[in-house]
Amino acid sequence: MSDPLFDTRHVRRAFARAARSYEAAARLQHEVEARLLESLEFHAATPAVVLDVGCGPGRASIALQKHWPKATVVALDLALPMLRETRRRAGGWRPFARVPQPVCADVRALPFADGSVDVVFSNLCVQWVADLPALFAGLRRILRPGGLLLVSTFGPDTLQELREAFAVADAAPHVSPFATIAQFGDALMHAGFRDPVLDRDLLTTHYADLSTLMRELRAIGATNALATRRHTLTGRARFAAAAAAYEPLRTPVGLPASWEVITALAWAPQHGAPIREAGMDVARFPASGIPVRRR
Repeated sequence: MSDPLFDTRHVRRAFARAARSYEAAARLQHEVEARLLESLEFHAATPAVVLDVGCGPGRASIALQKHWPKATVVALDLALPMLRETRRRAGGWRPFARVPQPVCADVRALPFADGSVDVVFSNLCVQWVADLPALFAGLRRILRPGGLLLVSTFGPDTLQELREAFAVADAAPHVSPFATIAQFGDALMHAGFRDPVLDRDLLTTHYADLSTLMRELRAIGATNALATRRHTLTGRARFAAAAAAYEPLRTPVGLPASWEVITALAWAPQHGAPIREAGMDVARFPASGIPVRRR
């Protein structure tokens, strides 16, 4: 599938290469994941099916399986090597064993039946999708009425220092644009999700130099995947200019990198709830609920 903003093939390759290095480098991702997992208490009943979207090496999928040992946990990722890491960490895929089940797929084309999932969990994945209303419409489609959505993403203040430093050295974009918390909430409401609760946190990590920050980003697969990116190497001169522009921001603990983290909790609507689509109110009902007159 094509994306107007991101090169999806590049995203897949970057995370495939990062499969082995991700776990050790993803310190901030682990922190956000832990906060998101705390919200599982809002789903009191034991779900039958739980979907971890953008599972990476499976850390959250395994935690979800431990939290709900009787549930079927599905680990979904765009990069097949990430699913291999999930298999390794979970001890392999064993028939009838309660371990996360792998699905290699694009979140923009979810291969699941309507109303087949009770909980959708997604930690720092959806920022790689440009069309948020379409993304949330797809997640709403697969969730059962009353199903829970737990999702985190990055906001526009993320890596603002890196963005500004490279802007001094290069006209080509180096950092993705991220949706605001208002745009994120609007997309949830547009898709019909009910009672959304959104939070925003600003976290800061520190690095010895620009090279250290760039190595960490590569290790977690967060490379420049913009369709409009420069397709040649940045070059020593441009990198040195960006490093020089970044240097005045140095603190006693190193160069700062800001991360605006947006988390959202929402529920799928009941059948028949009106949803705004293309300027019209649309009500959806399961086909089994339509009475059929037999002659």
